Amino acid sequence: MESVVQSRIPSEQSDILGVESQHGTAADALTKAFLKNSLPQMKDGHIEEMMLHKAVVLEYKRPTKKKGKTRKAKGLNAKERRQLKIFQLKPEHQKYELFLPLHELWKQYIVDLCNGLKPGSNPQMIQQKFLKADFHGAVLTVVRSKCPSYVGLTGILVQELKHVFKIITKEDKLKVIPKRNSVFSVEIGDFVTHIYGSKFELRSSERSAKKFKVKGTIDL
Repeated sequence: MESVVQSRIPSEQSDILGVESQHGTAADALTKAFLKNSLPQMKDGHIEEMMLHKAVVLEYKRPTKKKGKTRKAKGLNAKERRQLKIFQLKPEHQKYELFLPLHELWKQYIVDLCNGLKPGSNPQMIQQKFLKADFHGAVLTVVRSKCPSYVGLTGILVQELKHVFKIITKEDKLKVIPKRNSVFSVEIGDFVTHIYGSKFELRSSERSAKKFKVKGTIDL
């Protein structure tokens, strides 16, 4: 094997390839340098041992790519959302009639949620459904409150936050009513239910996963 590797290239082929044949010490040094470069993970002794016993399979070492840090898309924080006024309803959109289609959709949604509101429906089952329902689009009426000026207000719920309900009245006015110390009524068909705001101080997404106690003390 060694004699074949170190043998001279015929002059005819040398002219065609455009290389000059090496021999003797120069050929031996060239062969070792070539094998060392082609097999960088192996030591010189192992390379010579491979040359004596078996054919050499030259490997190609692919260049390793440096992995850059992937940046995750950063969302807006609460302060930035407040500054941009993302959740504030513009004055030109504070129209009661604009939210009437939403109210019709909510009525259909609540009927489907309760499997149809019928006279023979179980009130406790319906109450449990209402506790976890989404009220955006419902018509809320303040029936009790520690602040007398809130009592009697009626409107379509356009936004529910953790501590307040925002409703649009028929006079096209946006009212912000705190949940705490207030009781609201919701009427759909012949069914009327009451919401105790102090027990509703949750975001709608959190309320859907909360387990409510069947019994408990309810007061303003």
